[in-house]
Amino acid sequence: MSEPHSRRRSRRAKKSPLGVLLILVVVIGAVYGIGHALFRAPEQKEHEPVLPQPAQSAAAAQSSVAEPDPQSHYERKENFYTILVSGVDNGNGGSDTNILLAVDAGGGSIYGVSIPRDTKAVVKGKNHKINAAYNISGMEGLAEVVSAQLGIPVDYTIQVDLQGFVALVDAIEGVDFYIPVDMDYDDPFQDLSIHFSKGQKHLTGEEALKVVRFRHNNDGTGYGSEDIGRMETQQNFLMAVAKQTLTLSNLDKLDDFVRIFQRHVETDLTLGNLAWLGKAAVKIGAENISFSTLPGQWKSPYIYLDQAAVLELINQHLNPYVEDRTAGDLNIPS
Repeated sequence: MSEPHSRRRSRRAKKSPLGVLLILVVVIGAVYGIGHALFRAPEQKEHEPVLPQPAQSAAAAQSSVAEPDPQSHYERKENFYTILVSGVDNGNGGSDTNILLAVDAGGGSIYGVSIPRDTKAVVKGKNHKINAAYNISGMEGLAEVVSAQLGIPVDYTIQVDLQGFVALVDAIEGVDFYIPVDMDYDDPFQDLSIHFSKGQKHLTGEEALKVVRFRHNNDGTGYGSEDIGRMETQQNFLMAVAKQTLTLSNLDKLDDFVRIFQRHVETDLTLGNLAWLGKAAVKIGAENISFSTLPGQWKSPYIYLDQAAVLELINQHLNPYVEDRTAGDLNIPS
């Protein structure tokens, strides 16, 4: 984006409940981008983003050809970036919500895919649920696991803490959202009570947090699919937030967004990256943001990804390379 991407800088991670907090960075990037004069001298010119350096294949690394083949398997698309948004909400250090986001500024779309927390993954040579990768190896390790399985790079990472989510929703004066099921859940251990009726409601930050955390009722009813249902609700909530925030009407909230960002966001995106990303998101528009979930099948204790379906989804929405990925690029454990 505004700087060449090298290896992600290691940072102490903050805890975040869910991946929908990506919108926080989009909003902040938008106001940074539109108000970019606040962050650089007037005489400075705006630079086009610089693509991260793609990984080089072993064959290419050994080649004596001085110039890389422009049609190689690792030629990047212009202005296409992947961002891993991760959240932790159980107090145990695992990332229970992970969304890999593809920002295709050249093609005019943003696509997010939720990665089920029970997805089977190999971390440091051992089998785990993918939500354990963060606890074992941190954010950089989690990004490497996701990249290895899907055969595409993770260019940047984002985390936001619980109060950052609440503060964002309150900063935009709440969100109108359709709650998909009756929610009746109490957990004295977490001091958590979730009680909402199915239907349209204007949610405050605290209320929205409860809605997107909900998995099932105390009697076992609810979505019927627990985490899959919760991921769909998170995706739909992100769409509702995007429609409400990706407008010029939020420019007067610049100071609020900056304070939220400084207190609650951990990311390796620079201010310049954020400015470019925000302006790109505003130009793309909420109507061109969509989501899905990595396809797979539950067989206790893991969700096993469907390699053929995952490969199709990657090539259709997530692939930052010009050439399609092949089954050989994926490393999905069986």
